[in-house]
Amino acid sequence: MCEDANAVPGKILVGANNDGVYRYLTLALGNRHGLIAGATGGGKTVTLQRLAEGFSNAGTSVFLADVKGDLAGLSQPGEPRQAFVDRCLEIGLAYAPDRFPVVFWDIFGEQGHPVRATIAEMGPLLLARLLELNETQEGVLNVVFRVADEQGLLLLDLKDLRAALTFVSEHAGELQTKYGNVAPASIGAIQRQLLSLESQGGDKFFGEPALDIADFLRVDRDGRGVINILAADKLMRAPRLYATFLLWLLSELFEQLPEVGDLDKPKLVFFFDEAHLLFEDAPKPLLTAIEQVVRLIRSKGVGVYFVTQNPLDVPDTVLGQLGNRVQHALRAFTPRDQKAVRAAAETFRRNPAFDTSEAIMQLGVGEGLVSMLDAKGKPEMVDRVLIAPPAARVGPITPQERAAVLEASSLRGKYDTAVDRESAYEVLQKRAETHLRSAGAGPAGGAPIEAGASSGGGLTGMLGGLVGGLFKRANPKRLSTGEIALRSAVQSAARSIGTQVAKEVLRGVLGGISR
Repeated sequence: MCEDANAVPGKILVGANNDGVYRYLTLALGNRHGLIAGATGGGKTVTLQRLAEGFSNAGTSVFLADVKGDLAGLSQPGEPRQAFVDRCLEIGLAYAPDRFPVVFWDIFGEQGHPVRATIAEMGPLLLARLLELNETQEGVLNVVFRVADEQGLLLLDLKDLRAALTFVSEHAGELQTKYGNVAPASIGAIQRQLLSLESQGGDKFFGEPALDIADFLRVDRDGRGVINILAADKLMRAPRLYATFLLWLLSELFEQLPEVGDLDKPKLVFFFDEAHLLFEDAPKPLLTAIEQVVRLIRSKGVGVYFVTQNPLDVPDTVLGQLGNRVQHALRAFTPRDQKAVRAAAETFRRNPAFDTSEAIMQLGVGEGLVSMLDAKGKPEMVDRVLIAPPAARVGPITPQERAAVLEASSLRGKYDTAVDRESAYEVLQKRAETHLRSAGAGPAGGAPIEAGASSGGGLTGMLGGLVGGLFKRANPKRLSTGEIALRSAVQSAARSIGTQVAKEVLRGVLGGISR
């Protein structure tokens, strides 16, 4: 880290201008969101890492996606590269390496703790976005979710959704008067998209133990915020899954965290890298939902920072809510590039000392135009700033270093083993077997719809038995890895028990279950 004896409390040092004036991000305004933009190679990753370190030092938890694999270096002490030492000297500081508390996550469970969500938590709107469904197919998916609610069918993983789709297809005639036509072609299209999602590894994301958002909001023994790093290099091969996952995570934070108003620092800062993937081809209802989440989530103590190459990647309705901004170099080779430069320049409060449009095209590596919110919440005059180097390593880590971090993680064993409890697939399978036995016939259609049918009572009893069996142990440290995972699944189930036995559930702003 670049040490500054005169560092201002409650602020994060971003860098200094050519006159030696330091520029800061005010922690109390860190939940007013932000933008880090610029062409490849301009220094966006270094700026992101610099801010992440500052928030962590202040006791704020951080979530970020490691798209290129180089942000994992936050877990290791920095190296006194000559460029970093020179930059610190240039802005009147001293370079001091540091490392930060890091937890690695990975949807595929290969480079970090597995991250899972249930189908019910994802909800029909985000799932339709993930599966690239048209309006008609999305309508059918909504019918499937509603029928599952009414029938007490837990939608946890992909096989549960497939079973529910088959159930609705077999009873389409009975459901038509209540929900309208459910076309077999739409059911078939959804099933094919599920198969495609599974081939991309999406099946590993859906299931239990589901992620407990509280595990993102932690500090270490020194009071520094934990930096949660999602390994996204493999995930980026399925960009729709990447964008939908991060949007789901944002919606979960929005739904679960309480209102806290303005704090002296954010509870969590969420960096959304490759932000253009979130908005590409997004339907209007989804864009409206994203805008609503971004506007309201700051009152939950969460700041969202979009990282992208071009400011035009972010819709104006969202861009207008991003108060803290760092713009790295853009090159104007095409008319669209020139438009992007002008658009970026116009979003800043003008500085009479230089032409903002010209400056954007002249910025060097590690240099940016910075405009943060002042003490009154107004954008500061844009300034040309040399970004201070991060304290941790800038670059990838070795497999051995990653394994050591995972081995020392306090979450080891909580999510590592998947748990498959009774849900829609098993319930419908049992109903079909019961129907066949009572009919005394061979294979036939699915079981008839049972009004008010629900597995809630049996599930509640099962949960009670599991909880009793797991928690009556005198020393929880003796729990095996499998038992820890099972306990996590039970706790996950307990958090959403109301949705398991009710005929209908409240769905949140993005279509998931509101817990």
